[in-house]
Amino acid sequence: MRTGILKWILPFVALGIGIVGFVGINAIAQEPDKKEIVDTRPTVKVEPVSVNNHQVVINSYGEVKPLESTRLSAQVSGEVVSWHPNFVAGGIVARGETLFSIEKDNYEAALLQAEAELAQAQSKLIEEQAQAQVAGDEAKRFPGKVRTALFLREPQVLSAQASVKSAQARLKRAQRDLDNCDVTAPYDALIVSRDIGVGQYINMGSQIGELNNIEQAEIIIPIAGFDNVFLPERVKGITATVIKTGLHGFTRQAVIDRDLGVIDNATRMSSLVVRIDDPYGLTNKQPAIKFGSYVQVNFAGTMLQNIYRLPQELVNNQTVWIVNEEQQLESRTVKVIREEGEYFYISDGLEADDQLVVTLPEYPQKGMAVKVAGVPDVKKSDALDSAATEKL
Repeated sequence: MRTGILKWILPFVALGIGIVGFVGINAIAQEPDKKEIVDTRPTVKVEPVSVNNHQVVINSYGEVKPLESTRLSAQVSGEVVSWHPNFVAGGIVARGETLFSIEKDNYEAALLQAEAELAQAQSKLIEEQAQAQVAGDEAKRFPGKVRTALFLREPQVLSAQASVKSAQARLKRAQRDLDNCDVTAPYDALIVSRDIGVGQYINMGSQIGELNNIEQAEIIIPIAGFDNVFLPERVKGITATVIKTGLHGFTRQAVIDRDLGVIDNATRMSSLVVRIDDPYGLTNKQPAIKFGSYVQVNFAGTMLQNIYRLPQELVNNQTVWIVNEEQQLESRTVKVIREEGEYFYISDGLEADDQLVVTLPEYPQKGMAVKVAGVPDVKKSDALDSAATEKL
């Protein structure tokens, strides 16, 4: 009896197991109602570009040199009796200070003698003028009688006048020689060398030392060809900044004095002369710029109008990338007209508010769809909305 019951039950059990398996397999194989959309577009960062005016700053280097250097020579002969304590190599003297003195006795005596000769010549002139007046009065009493110039003492008066002028010239030379016994500084000066000592006899024309003018200094700076096109039409009078780098660096103000007006054959560069007042800071109390220092000089060039400034790493072979309104990459060929530091200055190829790509994909292609970081993705939202509509 049990066997009969099992025979009836087993087919129903097998059928139930089959139905359950079919339902499970069908549930597993059924596709989900909603598929997740995977966005494979690369993400980029963009920045809007803006157009501005740019003041070109021209930078160059040069050596500080004295405006003038003078080799002093004695204008009279004699024994050196004294010299200024600062008249030594490295000393600084002010304009008009006496550098050294030559013994004056002979020149003082010559001056006295010249004064005496002048007085004697003047007295002789007065005498001759008086005698000429007497002769003239006598000639007036006898108007019909012819009188010669010798009678009127005209030659004697002219000779006396010449003697006075000659005596005046000798007096002037004697005074000059006496004054030249004290040799003074022609300007505020740095002493380069001194070649005399007390008790030394020097002759006229002997070199006695060398001075450098420290009232003004000059710096000759070369201007490269790529900077030359940005020079103002007139450079004279443009304010420049002199920069001394290093541990104790500083800046000083200067003025461009002139253009040397030639192109160097070797470097093909032009040169400007920058002049700086009181380089040793004696009166303006500024830091001293010593002669021979190598300094940097900056000054303003021309003003560039409607220029885009981009970091150099974003410009590759005169090309930049932007994201257009359809969120696709687009390449632009630009015209770089100047480089300053880490930036390129561009005149053509961009438009205001273009979205410049600052982080490119690994292999950028024209027309490549991209996502912009920090901006809501309109295309992705539209795709999700379309998928939801199809499901309904």
